[in-house]
Amino acid sequence: MPRRARIALPGVPVHLIQRGNNRQPCFFADEDYHRYLDWLAEYANKACCRIHAYVLMTNHVHLLLTPERADASGTLMKSLGQRYVQYVNRTYRRSGTLWEGRFRSCLVQEEDYLLGCQRYIELNPVRAAMVAHPAEYRWSSYRVNAQGETGGLVQPHPLYEALGNDAVIRQVAYRELFRHELEPGMVDEIRRATNGNFALGNKRFALQVSKAIGRRAAPGQSGRPRKLAEPESGELF
Repeated sequence: MPRRARIALPGVPVHLIQRGNNRQPCFFADEDYHRYLDWLAEYANKACCRIHAYVLMTNHVHLLLTPERADASGTLMKSLGQRYVQYVNRTYRRSGTLWEGRFRSCLVQEEDYLLGCQRYIELNPVRAAMVAHPAEYRWSSYRVNAQGETGGLVQPHPLYEALGNDAVIRQVAYRELFRHELEPGMVDEIRRATNGNFALGNKRFALQVSKAIGRRAAPGQSGRPRKLAEPESGELF
């Protein structure tokens, strides 16, 4: 059965996951994390992707980004993945694949979902019982978004910037979002959409994405898909 084409639209945020092959580690030392983040910044700039949030776990990576072109996230991950695999194989005298096939991804509805997805990403080390609070984990964007730690990688999404009139107010408001865990329903939605390559959002958003790409963007019954109506004129998102 052929793989479903990845859903991608210019200017629409994307949550993606790339895992180590067979869930094996892909980071082995602090230098590996530093190298990956440096190259992520480099290739995100080249591919015209704005990174809003990230976490590097031992055996997988989460990113939340907005691409300027439909193919930008794929271009970014291909270049970054190849560069990092070459580095790992050379450094640790290994050969073969490092990543588990293609990365998984979903489009993210901005209102109601984007900041939730951002929290989901930065809370990953807490859910994995690696730390008690996201600020304790070095390899995520939490310290940038919540504490103002400097770095050239993260570019805030407009919804984050709307949290306050200046950086300090935004950081305080953002930290408030982490006083409570994500609702289990939201966690399930994010995982289902990302693993299934579906739109993460409400029914209206899924319909808009479906019209824009000409095929189903939400889970449905198997069988021959019906023809979708033409999208209305104007901007969908």
